[in-house]
Amino acid sequence: MHTFKSFVIKEFRHILRDRRTLLILFGLPIAMLIIFGYAIRNEVNNAKIAVLDHSNDSVTRAIIQKLDASAALEVSLYLQSTEMINEVLQKSRVKQVVIFEKDFEQKLVRDEIADIKIITDATEPNIAKLIQQYTGAIIKSWQSDDSYIDKANIGIHANVQMLFNPQLKSVNYFVPGLIAVILMIISTIMTSVSLAREKETGTMEVLLVSPLKPYQIIIGKVLPYLVLSFINVITVLILARVVFGVPFQGSLLFFLAVSILFTFSALALGVFISTQTEDQQSAMLASLTGTLLPTLILSGFAFPISSMPQVLQWVSKLIPAMWFLIVVRGIMLMGVGIRYLWLPVLILAIMTVGLVAAGVLNFNDRLE
Repeated sequence: MHTFKSFVIKEFRHILRDRRTLLILFGLPIAMLIIFGYAIRNEVNNAKIAVLDHSNDSVTRAIIQKLDASAALEVSLYLQSTEMINEVLQKSRVKQVVIFEKDFEQKLVRDEIADIKIITDATEPNIAKLIQQYTGAIIKSWQSDDSYIDKANIGIHANVQMLFNPQLKSVNYFVPGLIAVILMIISTIMTSVSLAREKETGTMEVLLVSPLKPYQIIIGKVLPYLVLSFINVITVLILARVVFGVPFQGSLLFFLAVSILFTFSALALGVFISTQTEDQQSAMLASLTGTLLPTLILSGFAFPISSMPQVLQWVSKLIPAMWFLIVVRGIMLMGVGIRYLWLPVLILAIMTVGLVAAGVLNFNDRLE
């Protein structure tokens, strides 16, 4: 007869010997604390901006230098013409363009109004507001520090413009991201759990002795989720447009093609996870920690990647959802096509091919 004391000691030993349980108890909370602690940021760090200086005098150069010296902003491009403004914003090379008109310094000297035009990419509403606030505060700071203080305080006029999401609606930012999350949940988690269930219940052996070939088993398992994912994408688009009024500026055909490409990557990742796990619980845990959490935190779905530490920015580049979100928001909010989005599409395609190859090869190895 086991005493209560011996029973408790036995349970402790069982837990300490189970690596999976220890990982859940200690590894997962620590990993989540580190990722959330570093990834969740409300401030802006080193947001890239461009400058178009029609005047190029001592005053405009001083303001530009003060903008670049700020920890929140980084002047990364100097434009030569107004025709370049939309291009650099649509390519997401910068978050904001600051434009100084001609004879800027001379107008201040003559007590005239000198205009600064600030054009901001508002696809991320909260970030756009913060960047504009920082820019305005830095310009005011220059006015209070400079010898032009008496004239500059009344002579500088900032003309602010928000592009791609002028109403600064958060729903326009989050709905495209939800498409990535939905595809990841249905495709990766359900596929990995489905294949793990076959192994756990012993029905995989029945499939192996059937006339079906390994690739047919994989296709048969993932095809329903591909169809369901496609239906969900259409449903989300309809609801986003009808219920929330989210704009769709670009090509629907291009959008659907990229969505299918991303779905293939998620399905392949689900197959790969299933080959590394033995039961449904392990497959679910691996899928949640390895796909869903990174998609929510590190893909740019909710938190700006540019504000994260450099290490996490590098990690985010390994997440297919990050590249998918760049494309989806570019299509829906900016109305751009393959001309501006070919690089993230190419990277997503390379990732998809790699994940498909890894999933199929590991599945075949496990069967052998």
